[in-house]
Amino acid sequence: MHVLVKGAGVAGLVVAHELSLRGADATVIDPANGSRQAASWLAGGMLAPWCERESAEEAVLLRGRDAPDRWDMMLPGEVHRNGTLVVAPARDQSELNRFAGRTSGHEWLDEENIASLEPALAGRFRRALFFPLEGHLNPRRVLGLLREKLVDRRIAFIERVAEETDYDDIVDCTGAARIGQTSGLRGVRGEMLYLETGEVTLTRPVRLLHPRFPVYIVPRGDGLFMVGATMIETEFDGPISARSMMELLNAAYTVHPAFADAAVVETGVGIRPAFADNFPRATRERDAVVLNGLYRHGFLLAPAMAQEAVDLVFSRTEPGGNSR
Repeated sequence: MHVLVKGAGVAGLVVAHELSLRGADATVIDPANGSRQAASWLAGGMLAPWCERESAEEAVLLRGRDAPDRWDMMLPGEVHRNGTLVVAPARDQSELNRFAGRTSGHEWLDEENIASLEPALAGRFRRALFFPLEGHLNPRRVLGLLREKLVDRRIAFIERVAEETDYDDIVDCTGAARIGQTSGLRGVRGEMLYLETGEVTLTRPVRLLHPRFPVYIVPRGDGLFMVGATMIETEFDGPISARSMMELLNAAYTVHPAFADAAVVETGVGIRPAFADNFPRATRERDAVVLNGLYRHGFLLAPAMAQEAVDLVFSRTEPGGNSR
């Protein structure tokens, strides 16, 4: 079986990997010749289903809780299993209580335990929630390594295709490009920035609770930190707004004052494709399987959703299926 995979973001690459594991040949359409144009390039890379349960349905937790194990099988050693730390300034302690009431899998930490976990935060917060089973990865590194692995497995990457009918099936993972084509799919704008400083050391993602939107800081190593992310109901993909940059910088400063002197080395804007329930779908539409709507859960849910998409591909060749 030869399957055409449209899209080289996290969904497309993981689908191609799943197809390869199950003995199918795959060709990936990648018009941008790399993953830099994909929303995945701007992702936080947090594998945090218990934290996400605060604002997401239980299905996100159920499908995402084994994401660290799935990623470890794909790319051993790339998952950092240091958990997630959730904090709030003194004025927003009610937000911390609310977050705890809507989630599970956490433990309360006092000032001493916070300092033991993250010495850079000593004396900064009175209480925190720690989610020990969560992890994170570096999306840009992972996208590159996964692409290399697929090439080694003889997965072809092409910029365009002459005839789609040359393939036994198609899996469309083109994300926001399908807005207007797939019913109910909308875009949600996300803005982020990268800060660089040698004055702060963190070993795990830190989420700062905010009355309007949650902000997270994810360490990338060598003094680099990803700070994100806004969630704005618009499909406008212009540059980051002054308001969003101030919000993100203020949040970073609240976590640690040394971020005030950090260098802003990059800003980014991406459009996250999402359905009304903010949960992804793998469905068959005419002659293709469409995997879309990953919203803010790309790296968390891509492994499980890719398996569902590939199940749909193989269902056409099994007894009772509708093979071409």
